Amino acid sequence: MNETRALPDREQIRQWARALGFQECGVSTAPLAEDEAYLLSWLQQGFHGDMDYMARHGSKRSRPAELHTGTVSVISVRMDYHQPDAAPIAEILADPDAAFISRYALGRDYHKVLRQRLQKLADRIGQAVGPFGYRAFVDSAPVLEKALARNAGLGWIGKHTNLIHERHGSWFFLGELYTDLPLAPDPAHDRNHCGTCTRCLDVCPTQAIIAPYQVDARRCISYLTIELHGSIPEDLRPLLGNRIYGCDDCQWVCPWNKFADATIEVDFQIRHGLDRARLLDLFAWDETTFQNRTEGSPIRRIGYERWLRNIAVALGNAPFSEQTIQALRAKQSHPSELVQEHVAWAIKAQLAKASAA
Repeated sequence: MNETRALPDREQIRQWARALGFQECGVSTAPLAEDEAYLLSWLQQGFHGDMDYMARHGSKRSRPAELHTGTVSVISVRMDYHQPDAAPIAEILADPDAAFISRYALGRDYHKVLRQRLQKLADRIGQAVGPFGYRAFVDSAPVLEKALARNAGLGWIGKHTNLIHERHGSWFFLGELYTDLPLAPDPAHDRNHCGTCTRCLDVCPTQAIIAPYQVDARRCISYLTIELHGSIPEDLRPLLGNRIYGCDDCQWVCPWNKFADATIEVDFQIRHGLDRARLLDLFAWDETTFQNRTEGSPIRRIGYERWLRNIAVALGNAPFSEQTIQALRAKQSHPSELVQEHVAWAIKAQLAKASAA
């Protein structure tokens, strides 16, 4: 049993984690009963939309030992991805011909970066204690990562349901090591500093944050542009504006992000000028170009078909121009019915603007 081992203390693990590029690290053992009840209620209300995987694993999501047998402690880590030199969000959203891409997706896929570092952290712990049971997770399995991070003292869950740190904001990724080591836990972050602020609720373009701490994913632009495989509901299309991959509005307006730290990770540097890309330029990519330009990027996960779907909606929302109409008509015969549908909608929206002019 691991109880007989000389275990590293939390500060040792923190030092190893920081040496690997994590900005913060904490340990939790606390139960997730309240979070499990919240998850079940959220699922029962259908707020997960088509994300069937959210309900597929039963209680494994909220009971770590069921997901990975033998788990008694969870090491949570965070890594900053904020790029202060990126084109200002307000500037991009105010330019309807520009393409807005969520800040987290401007660089290399965080799944790969964090997973590799977590493996190195596990190796370092193994050097100290010998072989031990563990499993690394980076948004890749049924894990309540924000609740675990909160219990490990890394922040509180805000009204927009993202984790917030009072000295570092919320522009960071999370990862976990489930372990069979009985480590001493960190104090949970048991204070919520959102107060009476409702900026995230007020700014949400689709009003997906239906109440504090309640997000209806079916209305969330990140869900609609990334998770949803089918057709984007017509009534929501105009609300997407020029957001073609994700949405950062709720984090952008959060006052705690004035404390956000700039990332030091080279892997998270902006690729291919995606922070200043133009809709028509991206719409002109063929599938080979899409594959090449999104290699190693989280954007690749949506595939070329949904990429065109999303941009078509943004072009429909853009001001009328002959160039836009021509670009859309060039895609009318695309082999994908999904693309055809959204292109047809965009052409109709463009022509309506021309008629109203």
